[in-house]
Amino acid sequence: MHIRTTGGRHARRLRLAVPAAAVTVLALVGTALTMSTSQAEEPAPSLSAAAAERPVSPPDSVLRERIAEAAAAERKALPPAEFSRGDGPTPTPMVIGGTPTPISAAPWMAQLWYSAPDGTGFFCGGVVIAPTKIATAAHCVDGYNWGEYGVVAVGNASIEPSDTEFVAFPYRQWSHPLYRDNEGAADNDIAVLTVDRVLPAKPLPVASNTDTALYAPGTQAKVYGWGRTTSTSDDISTTLRSATIPIVSDAACRDSYGSNYFVAGHMVCAGKTGATDAETTGSCNGDSGGPLVIGGKLAGIVSWGIEDCVGEGAYSVFAKMTTYAAAVNARAYDTNPTYDHRADLVARSASDNNLYLFASTGSGMKKNEFGDDWGGINVLLQTDLNRDDEQDLLIRGKDGNLYWQWYSRASQEWNVKQLATGWGTRKQILAPGDLTGDGHPDILSTDSDGGFWLYPGKGNGTFAARTKIGGGGLSYNMVRGSGDFTNDGKADIIARGSGGKMYLFKGTGKASAPFAPKVLVRTWDVATALVTTGDFTGDGHADIIVRVKTGELYLYPGTGKSDSGIFGARKLLGSGANNYNLFG
Repeated sequence: MHIRTTGGRHARRLRLAVPAAAVTVLALVGTALTMSTSQAEEPAPSLSAAAAERPVSPPDSVLRERIAEAAAAERKALPPAEFSRGDGPTPTPMVIGGTPTPISAAPWMAQLWYSAPDGTGFFCGGVVIAPTKIATAAHCVDGYNWGEYGVVAVGNASIEPSDTEFVAFPYRQWSHPLYRDNEGAADNDIAVLTVDRVLPAKPLPVASNTDTALYAPGTQAKVYGWGRTTSTSDDISTTLRSATIPIVSDAACRDSYGSNYFVAGHMVCAGKTGATDAETTGSCNGDSGGPLVIGGKLAGIVSWGIEDCVGEGAYSVFAKMTTYAAAVNARAYDTNPTYDHRADLVARSASDNNLYLFASTGSGMKKNEFGDDWGGINVLLQTDLNRDDEQDLLIRGKDGNLYWQWYSRASQEWNVKQLATGWGTRKQILAPGDLTGDGHPDILSTDSDGGFWLYPGKGNGTFAARTKIGGGGLSYNMVRGSGDFTNDGKADIIARGSGGKMYLFKGTGKASAPFAPKVLVRTWDVATALVTTGDFTGDGHADIIVRVKTGELYLYPGTGKSDSGIFGARKLLGSGANNYNLFG
């Protein structure tokens, strides 16, 4: 039995939960932010309508029933022909030549089960990369409705259905937009599932685009999965297995498969090959979507190989994570109120102090009322400090105290916690994302002397001891950042100085020195406000929203570049933005 899960939750209007003392704001008149002509024709849905895009989670009993159904269907239907794409290679690579592995050695391993009424049922592996995010192969996700018929399970080395694994509902799915099936040789074979609850599994760090040394030929890597263990049987392993395999050069892999199938840069090969099982170590059917781990990082995703997985030169092929790190990390940090992979904008009306959510459509906005009586604050930042896939607010009250406001799924209420006192003198406060490379969002601020301070997040709304990372903050009148501007999978910030000069501080992912030397990328002397909410367009690049002196609001889409081409051609989002407080 399957339950349709198309319902939504009630509207989640915000109410101010900090002292509502008066705040001095700009003397602005009116409350209308006028959309551009094409946007004005679109209806403005209520917030509850936007939130309805997130389905209601089925009961755990239904999720476990899905596993049981998928397990039965998989054992009947998933031998290699299930994923065969013609006469070429088949994209569902087993751990042949591996050994049983306890889940404690690979706590980030995930089981992905799928069963649909039309008889489609299969199993894939996956890897936890963030508290609510699973990286896997696009051929396991593309074209399938995971919210309707799928389930994710973690915490168990066995795939025998039981009550011991932790189950979660994959309500959102993303496949690489350029994924294609080239006669079985899957290209851009990467996907991310978002689940409805925080997973009790330590995430595996994703290799960044600078980790190219991981793939030196001969480097020892480990592959994990529940796939077939022999070329002579279609049965998959009932327990987790892993194997140590060597990285193979691109040239050797191209010689084996041909340049029509193997795409250097997008793929990496690994494994030991031979004419028999005894001579083979690698992945096979059932391991799809599982991880290739090198140096404690996710270096690859099990993608494809030859049918039955054994043969001279029949290397296991993996999606190369250094190429896809930015896209995957963008999905791992894409929390937004409307759950659609696009960052939204929260702004306050200057006339009545009400909050409004301007939900991104990718190229425009739709306006929703979000909360009332928010005159008692002078900083509001959108983030997700506890990594639960619900967007939080980091706010500073008129009292100078810093507060964290977050939504609890369990109580379906907004909660507030005071994080710090005496922040009234801070010149800049921003929440750019993970600056230290540990997967937790961090806070950055500048004090009254211009010193930059980093507050490393713990992933639960609290922070480790602050560290001073530099000075000179008084040279910049706006410091902003939310996400990755440079397509390397790391959070960056931008700062505007005198004469409107805009500098990029590229993130390094290192707590000791989180930014590279600044680079001049633009000159914007007409901007009266810069807003960075993250990936507004949904393409994986952080964007920036600019308000000019005459009140027009423009989107400058990120390009992933780190020079003067960092942003593409601007697009008008609306006029009348001077009627709103834009916090950054």
